Amino acid sequence: MALTPSGAPNGDLYNEDLAPLAPEARKWGAFEIFNVWNNDIQSLFGYSLAASLFITYGLNGWAVFAAIVISGFFVMALVNLTGRPSVRHGIPYPVMARASMGVYGARFPALVRGIVAIFWYGVQTYFASTAVALLLNTLLGIEGGATFLGMTSVGWLSYLLVCLFQVALFMKGIDWVGKFLNWAGPFVYLVMIALCLVIWWKAGNGIFGALGTIFEGSEASDPRGPVAAFFAIIGTMIAYFAAVVINFGDFSRFVKSESAMKTGNFWGLPISMAFFSFIALFVTAGTVVLFGEKLTNPADIVDRVDNVLLTLIAALTFFAATVGINLVANFIPPAYDIANLAPSKISARTGGIITAVIAFFIGALWVPVISTIGIAGFVDTLGAFLAPLYGILVADYYLVRRQEISVDDLFSAAPEGPYYYAGGWNRKAIMAFAIAAVFSVATVWVPAFAALSGYGWVIGAVLGGALHLGLMRSAGATASA
Repeated sequence: MALTPSGAPNGDLYNEDLAPLAPEARKWGAFEIFNVWNNDIQSLFGYSLAASLFITYGLNGWAVFAAIVISGFFVMALVNLTGRPSVRHGIPYPVMARASMGVYGARFPALVRGIVAIFWYGVQTYFASTAVALLLNTLLGIEGGATFLGMTSVGWLSYLLVCLFQVALFMKGIDWVGKFLNWAGPFVYLVMIALCLVIWWKAGNGIFGALGTIFEGSEASDPRGPVAAFFAIIGTMIAYFAAVVINFGDFSRFVKSESAMKTGNFWGLPISMAFFSFIALFVTAGTVVLFGEKLTNPADIVDRVDNVLLTLIAALTFFAATVGINLVANFIPPAYDIANLAPSKISARTGGIITAVIAFFIGALWVPVISTIGIAGFVDTLGAFLAPLYGILVADYYLVRRQEISVDDLFSAAPEGPYYYAGGWNRKAIMAFAIAAVFSVATVWVPAFAALSGYGWVIGAVLGGALHLGLMRSAGATASA
């Protein structure tokens, strides 16, 4: 049940999907938040990223493991900050962004966040389809075949099935999505533990000697040295969560209390990341011992293990985990963001359909086009682009407004309102984003900034927040304006 702001909310700013949630409508607890992160970490892309980091930087495997766990604590602290205002007021990210960007200016960061999410949604859909393709190939005994845009006919059928399934589940509502996550999250752990045991059984105890040292000194070693590589891994992992970090309010608004949110974040981020990253380290080392090459996609690993029962169970589980996080992290947010562009005409469901259609073509281009920049490059680029939005949101809420906002005014286009600024746009916030984004994205793509590669998210967030704070204070902004 949504609350109606006092007065007459502006039709260009209000609909039932964006309205504040009543306390009785907030049914999520720590377990639901825990499973949001579980599914994010356990998705096929999440595993592939973690496994690739053990290879990309050429560090000792245990050093990479430590960096990933440390990044979990950083991300936990970051989402606790962005989740608090939405827990308190029951509003999603596109509405919360109006305080810093202006009631109409917030459409810009929401659109940026939505575009990035659609890219993620398409790519994650492709990865989920590889699990379905593995399932179909195992059941039907099909191998290879002609390809189009890097996928066989079975691959395209699997991709289409995943697309339709995700839209159907989204249409069932947030409660159904929550139930799906609660089932998929814990079950993935059981399958990954089973995969670990099978790899251990096949590779023998020699795998323990390979752990840690098997990735050291690879051809991909970071020329900046091990310390820089260590912190670059932390930066890349934070960038992986960049989209969810910004719009975590889209999820925390469904939580009963802030303490439940923090508990779920603790168990779902540093604790879950530690466990899952160890599995990635163990299994990736095992693939080198068993197959003589470093496999980073668990669907490929399961296929090589050649156990039909494990293949069937794993394929279903990887599919479920990837679909689950794709819905909450990359489908629901752009649905809200697109609805925020014209609330009186576009509902969240309509926004979801638009998201699915655009993402279909993006996911289809993963193999022939997007994958050429590599998993880490893809993650760092999107993270660097989003980072300034996080810094601006946090600096505005905690330092400019000191955690005081008027929810009613977030839905009002009255020129005298505190969030109207100039025609509904806060040009200072837009300027802060533009300057910070140029520098953060440059760390990924401009050779002159190569020494800062992997740090793009941190640079963008800090610079965006500092610029916003400085510009707002220079204009005399206070907690009430």
